[in-house]
Amino acid sequence: MRATEKRRCEVNAAGLVLPERGGEVVPLYSGAMHYWRHAPEDWEPALDAIRAMGLRLVETYIPWGVHEVGPGDFDFGERRPRLDVARFLELAHARGLYAIVRPGPHINAELSYFGLPERVVWDPDCQARSPKGNPVILPILPVAFPIPSYASEKLHDEAAQWFDAVGRHLSRLRWPDGPIVMIQIDNEGAMYFRDGPYDQDWHPDAIRLFRETLRRKYETIGTLRAAWNDPRVTFATAEPPVRFDAARASDLAPHLDWIEASEALLAWAMDRFKTNLEAVGLGGVPAFHNLPPGEALTGLNPTRITGVLDFVGLDYYHPANPVHHAIVMRRTTELASRCEGRGVPAFGAEMGVGFPMYFAPLDDEDSLYTLMCALGYGLRGFNLYMAVDRDRWVGAPIDARGAPRPLADAYRALTDALVRTRFHELRRRAPVRLVVPRALRRLGRAMHAFGPVTPALFNVLGAGFRESSLEDDLGFGEVPTIAAETFLRTFERALVLRGVPFAYAGGESFDASTKGAAWIVCPTAGGIKPELLERLVEARARGAVVTIGPQLPARDGAMREVARAFDPRGVEVEPLDDAARADALVARRIAELGLVTYPCTPDEVYVSVHEDATGAPRAMFVMNPAREPVLARVAAAGIGELVDVVLHGPRAGHRFAPSMGAFEIEVPARTARMFAVEG
Repeated sequence: MRATEKRRCEVNAAGLVLPERGGEVVPLYSGAMHYWRHAPEDWEPALDAIRAMGLRLVETYIPWGVHEVGPGDFDFGERRPRLDVARFLELAHARGLYAIVRPGPHINAELSYFGLPERVVWDPDCQARSPKGNPVILPILPVAFPIPSYASEKLHDEAAQWFDAVGRHLSRLRWPDGPIVMIQIDNEGAMYFRDGPYDQDWHPDAIRLFRETLRRKYETIGTLRAAWNDPRVTFATAEPPVRFDAARASDLAPHLDWIEASEALLAWAMDRFKTNLEAVGLGGVPAFHNLPPGEALTGLNPTRITGVLDFVGLDYYHPANPVHHAIVMRRTTELASRCEGRGVPAFGAEMGVGFPMYFAPLDDEDSLYTLMCALGYGLRGFNLYMAVDRDRWVGAPIDARGAPRPLADAYRALTDALVRTRFHELRRRAPVRLVVPRALRRLGRAMHAFGPVTPALFNVLGAGFRESSLEDDLGFGEVPTIAAETFLRTFERALVLRGVPFAYAGGESFDASTKGAAWIVCPTAGGIKPELLERLVEARARGAVVTIGPQLPARDGAMREVARAFDPRGVEVEPLDDAARADALVARRIAELGLVTYPCTPDEVYVSVHEDATGAPRAMFVMNPAREPVLARVAAAGIGELVDVVLHGPRAGHRFAPSMGAFEIEVPARTARMFAVEG
């Protein structure tokens, strides 16, 4: 934001904060509509239908390649009325809707070239490069294309002209003069899904930034040479590795540095885009980015990106089944723990409702289940993508002419329930945190075994390091990625079976993500950054119980041997040589720390409880991702009665009282139920 510009609105953990309205907090319940894909006469009925679903915001992309007539020449409705985005936003404002705008430059939106002008993607100076200097092609429907480089100065110059045009037309519509309250920077910045560590980017500007990153990290040539185990390398000559060829742990530093540099590049690019938007009058409102499914094994580092933007959100496109339930749980709890610690909203930037016609189909149960599951695990706001149907999409709750479909009633019932319970003000207390060190994720990317098939795809499908990583132990005596993942998953299973609320946490956002934790568990297989170890020791000194394992770390985050042995200073080292040890340790912690538990049967059912500011339970989710209905028995001491608050369908308004300390609740297949807690 320009230094002289006043913030027009802010965000906090509950949602959007509007100073012009006395600090009113607006929950982030949003729906997506693509104005340019509809006749202007359909805009008003569609916006009315969005409002009728209980949504408070409308979100739209602004596609560069659609608005551009020629270099530097843009049509914002002067020639084609359906491109008059300003009028579309004015109509939203007249209806009391707020707006999220997403001007790219990359938007995807199932457009050819992902919304970029064709001339830009075919400009060699803008293209990402392979190790051999060739353009990097994305084999995607409806047309394959060479992807742009996030490092390209030419691309950033072109994008700045586009942003200037957007600013001239829309800066006057920022809140409170218009509806624009948030702006998304770029879209799913995972290198256009060609995010394998050795896919790209060898663009000259990217190599320059890589070498600058090395210089900042190592400072002296001697330190660089020692880390790389290369007496001849200099900052001016360092070359990225083109494939994984490490034979031992001491060979890993160049690979991990290259992966870390891709994280720095993406954060740098997001900052550059944001700065250009601010310069044309589109600052003053919260700026965010959306992470795609599989983000944990891409170059998108949430901590780095939130260093330059206000927050990051997640995109959700998941079927309702047990495998994807676990994925949604892990992704959402990590997002929620980080966001709660930073005081920003845990936001589902794209909550898939329907699907692109050339992707695997998602039905209505998939979409509703994923949203309610994510809310159950800590999401506080969401954007239904798509709320309004359009070309290249199937299954939105509002048709392309603005008429509600039956599915719209289900979403209206859910938003009504969220409003009645003041859900955006509640929190899911998770006294246990499972920490995933960034060094582990970088090593997992480096050791990915399937070449051009991106590691993120395996993450999306629910596969872990065991299925996707090379099984070379590199002299560690065990495959570090697999050992670390086994450590975390064993504790996860024990916590689930005992009904202990827990959350995942990122190592690079440790302070924010572990705030308030009573017990912290962190794997140390392979190596771990000394800074993270120090944070663990500090957490122990503050009173948290800290468990690491399966052994004391002997290497740092770059997998180099440390000069001095780690002093645990009260940190517990757990070898976990038997899975039963995890269950015994969880049972002991429940007794020692007085951990709240919500055990339930059968094992396929999951429970999540949300509390108000006093710590009183106010909402409960009971989730069944399986393909068979179940009769769930939920033990919830201290809860007097449950009331089904999603007032839609045959279960609306049902009340449940406990019998012998437990609730018996019918949960249909692939369904999540939300209850208000009374008494």
